[in-house]
Amino acid sequence: MPRIPRPADRITLPRRAHWSDGAACSGQEPEIFFPVGTGGVPAQLETEYAKGFCGVCPVRPQCLSHALTRREDYGVWGGLDEYERAELLRAARRTAEQQRRQAKAKAKREAEADAVA
Repeated sequence: MPRIPRPADRITLPRRAHWSDGAACSGQEPEIFFPVGTGGVPAQLETEYAKGFCGVCPVRPQCLSHALTRREDYGVWGGLDEYERAELLRAARRTAEQQRRQAKAKAKREAEADAVA
């Protein structure tokens, strides 16, 4: 009679590594990275304390990319608070818009030059 496999007999596949596994903040209380205050010295001190972990973190770029991609509205991610990330996104939008305008103007000039030739 064939043996019926028990749960302990099943193979457990290893979990795929995630970028956050190597984070300097791994194991810290999440509340550290989400300061409660909306301004003033206490909130600023809490934010700077959280950023201290980011300063030595080997996965800081991945963390910041994650936060920007997911549009994280709160907390310290990748060494930046929500206001700094919002400014980074605004600057990227301005740059993209400027590049679109320049490309459009160049295409127009080239089309006009082709029409004259």
